[in-house]
Parts: sequence; structure tokens; C-alpha cells
Amino acid sequence: MTAVFLDFATVGRDGLDVTALRAAAPGLVLHDDTTPDEVAARIAGHEIVLLNKVRITRALIEGSPSLRVIGLTATGTNNIDLDAARGRGVAVRNIRDYCTPSVVQHVLGVLLYLTHRLPQYAREAVDGTWARSATFGLTHHPIRELRGRVLGIVGWGALGSAVARACESALGMQVIVAARPGDGAPQPGRVPLDELLARADVVSLHCPLTPHTNGMIDARRLALMKPDAVIINTARGALIDPAALAAALRDGRLGGAAIDVLPQEPPVDGSPLLDPTLPNLIVTPHMAWAARESRQRCLDELGANIADWRAGGDRGRVV
Repeated sequence: MTAVFLDFATVGRDGLDVTALRAAAPGLVLHDDTTPDEVAARIAGHEIVLLNKVRITRALIEGSPSLRVIGLTATGTNNIDLDAARGRGVAVRNIRDYCTPSVVQHVLGVLLYLTHRLPQYAREAVDGTWARSATFGLTHHPIRELRGRVLGIVGWGALGSAVARACESALGMQVIVAARPGDGAPQPGRVPLDELLARADVVSLHCPLTPHTNGMIDARRLALMKPDAVIINTARGALIDPAALAAALRDGRLGGAAIDVLPQEPPVDGSPLLDPTLPNLIVTPHMAWAARESRQRCLDELGANIADWRAGGDRGRVV
């Protein structure tokens, strides 16, 4: 049974252990990256195709008679034509809850970075501002305590609930959870998204990208938020309207934002959020998930999914 990994470098740098993966897929061919024009040729004749972000279209699935299973090193399946896979009887397996510790650390890190005004104070410590100060310390950028503040979680899965627990236990924050967009009446214990945005001091996004969530944080909803509120997105870039967020930050209508994901990645066409003059914004290149331990867990989970599929099981099954 032949196998190919199309974009191994997105996960497997740093000499990670691929023992479990090779045991599940003997003879595995590893490609660090694969361009769209190379996909058809590289998956031809292979029964097992492994990937992270490479797009697998209907044409590729229907044009690959040997293909039997697609294994993802991710939870999201937006890059796979699931209907085509289902129609051809091609199994699709994803992985879940593999990078939770890394994402939790990232959310806590950027939250403290923004609310403690670390970039401003770090710059002024070395640019002469502190040396010219008449007092022993600088305090002119307002810092707020997070204890007792309201954290709004949008997406109550493994990641969202873990971030909530960390912020409750480490920072003493109060947690509210948004109802799932598009579900009609809120589930017990959850609040409508508009209400959450109006009440929260910090909003952290952890929901999937669906027709109901695409662009859900737009100009109208940003206007509902407190002027000193912070929004963090480690989920999917298209959840937020980038131009609307940039305008809110530039106009001082929002306290800060930490963005790890953009609608287009890499942002070859630019983005309003890449403007270095925007205040109280940190943009990172989709790396919140990427602690070494999380990436090792990712490869091990992928190997376990493929081994289970070969045994006739349903582990990680999407299709």
C-alpha cells in the first residue's frame, strides 16, 4: 500500500520522530512542499495521501483511481472536497486536540503582551524615554488587571474550553460562552454572540469557518465591543473582516487585537492588518499551534489514524 505526504515541512521540521507514521504507511514518500500544479502527479498511483494545507479538489479525487484515504495533519477540512471524497468512497481522517497546550500558551502570551502594554514599555526602556524620565519608572501607558474581567469564548471545543480554564485559574477571569452561530435559540448556559461581544473585556475565537461564521466579526459587531476590549483570533482568518478590524484599531474604538490567522495565507496580496502603524495589534504567522510537542503529537496522531483505517476502524473519521 503506497503513501505520499505532500507538505511534510509544514509539520515535520526539527527532526521530529516519524516512526509511528512510517509503521502505518511503509514506503512513505515525503515531500517538504507541493505546488498546486504538482499535486496530480504526486498523488498518482498512491492509495494513502497525507497532507496539511494542500488543496484536494473534486478533479484530483476523481482523477486518482488508486486513492483510498486522505489523512490530514489538521482539524479543519476546508481544503478537501468532502462531497467528492464521499462520492468516490475515499476515506478522510483528521486529527483533533493535538495542539491545545500550544494554543493556550499563545493566547495567554498575546493577552498579557497587549494588556500589559509590553511592546510600548520595552521600546521606551531602550530608546531613551526611560533615561529621560523624572521618576524611577514609566507608567503612562495604562495597564489593567485581568482578574475579574470577562472573557468571551466563541467556540466551546477542546481549544476554547482549555483557554477558558487557563484564564479562570491563572488570571481569575470570568468566562461567558457564545451560542453557536446559526443554531437559533442559545443553548443553556450560553449567550448570543452580540451580547457576548458587548459584555466581554477579552474575546477569544476558537470556532470553525462555516457559512454562518464567515465574516461574523464585521464592522457592526466590532462596534458592539467595549473601547478597551481585546480580541484574539487563533482559529480561522476569515472569521474577522480585516478592514473593519484595522479601522476600529486605528480609530481607537478597540483596545487591541492579536491575530494569528488571516483569510489568505501566506498573505501574498497583503492585508489591512499588516500595516505597521496600527496601534495595539500583534499579527503572527499562523504559529499558535506549532510548539514542537504539538507537532510531534500531530504526526503520531496521523500515524494512529492511518493504522486504524487499515484495520477497518473509524478513528478520526470525517468521511
